[in-house]
Amino acid sequence: MTVVPRWEWRTFGADLGEAERRLEAMRPEKVQDGDEVYVLSDRSDASVKIRGGLLDVKRRERVREDGLEQWRPVLKAEVPISIEGVRTVLSELEADPPASERSSYSVEQFLDDVVGPDPELRAVAVHKHRRHYTVGGCMAELTELRAEGRVTLSIAVELEDPDLVVAAVRDLGLAERRNTCVARGLKAMVGFGGHRYAVIDVGTNSVKFHIGERADRDTWRTIVDRAEITRLGEGLAAAKTLGEEPMRRTADTIAGMAEEAEREGVEGIAAVGTAGVRMASNRSVFIDAVKERSGLEVEVISGEEEARLAYTAATAGLDLPGDSVVVFDTGGGSSQFTFGAPGRVTERFSVDVGAARFTDRFGLDKAVSADDLSAARDAIGEELSRLDGRATPDMVVGMGGATTNLAAVRHGLETYDAEVVNGTVLDTAEIDRQIELYRSMPAEQRRGVAGLQPKRAEVILAGACIVRTVLEKLGRDSLTVSDRGLRHGLIAERFGEG
Repeated sequence: MTVVPRWEWRTFGADLGEAERRLEAMRPEKVQDGDEVYVLSDRSDASVKIRGGLLDVKRRERVREDGLEQWRPVLKAEVPISIEGVRTVLSELEADPPASERSSYSVEQFLDDVVGPDPELRAVAVHKHRRHYTVGGCMAELTELRAEGRVTLSIAVELEDPDLVVAAVRDLGLAERRNTCVARGLKAMVGFGGHRYAVIDVGTNSVKFHIGERADRDTWRTIVDRAEITRLGEGLAAAKTLGEEPMRRTADTIAGMAEEAEREGVEGIAAVGTAGVRMASNRSVFIDAVKERSGLEVEVISGEEEARLAYTAATAGLDLPGDSVVVFDTGGGSSQFTFGAPGRVTERFSVDVGAARFTDRFGLDKAVSADDLSAARDAIGEELSRLDGRATPDMVVGMGGATTNLAAVRHGLETYDAEVVNGTVLDTAEIDRQIELYRSMPAEQRRGVAGLQPKRAEVILAGACIVRTVLEKLGRDSLTVSDRGLRHGLIAERFGEG
């Protein structure tokens, strides 16, 4: 039997407006009442339910840019459930296996022995009153759901053809509503699972996007974490203003991220602008453009605030031995430094030393001579003079795109892996090796270097020189890379409990 995945769209609410009334005015093709048990996970949105002695498991395979989701059945099995079936269920729910296993499980044994002991799983008994219709060639369902003393409505539209599903959703007047799968809808209904929030960090060279899910115990799980290179600060050093094209592409990128956050069901978004926005005389034009495109208000934060949030993120994400530590975060337009010890900050400041600035100033997006590179490094050293004469710290932690890309290249990562990058120790010999590598080739050739993000090829030489100069100034021959950054500190501070 061929298993065909279906595209599905669903919304929940106490009142579904005109769409609800339109369906109620139609004659249903089928009306069903039934009782089901859903198994919900704090770590997954897989659909797992038991109905009429049958276990049904579906996996979300794809999500389109418009939020439409494709779901594939991965298991349909009769009760009792075999141990292989239980393992499939737990894999889809991203849950650990039980302490001891049976060869098969009744429903009661499955719920009591497998689901019950796991705090990240929850069984919810749901009564459904379902009315089935056809709208635009698609199956449409208006359902009343009752669970744990709560009641809500749901409208679902599904078919193998995604375009017909989208057309039916529009025809019902529901296109402005967010698509919410059944697992997320039930978790929200009964108050189970994490709460999602997003942070957008608008830098001089890139826009970083992070969605985190906070569990009740105030721990965070990463849902989305990536950077888009937009070079907002292109030409900023000379003109002191943001260019129209860099502003347009950055505003478009932010709007796309805001739409993705909406599809992921976030409850709040914080957007902050750092050095490039801070330095531009026309920053208000950019802030207005972002608000018009996405509805988001970009908050311009100070260099000291950048440094504090970066330190918060790094110290939460790494084991920091010793009595003194320096955390620095170098970006496209500035670098932030925080001095202290685990749990204590003694000094923090920001300097206008960034990879985009020095790339533009010295043409470091191309192959350069050793003399030209030396001149660039001398200039970087002069602008980092605030680091001169300080005691050598026990540990240096580097953050930002330059350090994470240097680490990824050291490991030769064809696909970026945060778990590998975070905690990587980079020594001066490796940084010097990469500086010489990038010095000898133009940006186009650098894109072929394994581990280097292609869009960072223009600025990686300047970024590597900044990192190397920081170590030289601080008297250290290595640093520890943190994959975390301002966005991680900000999401915990703005949206954490307490």
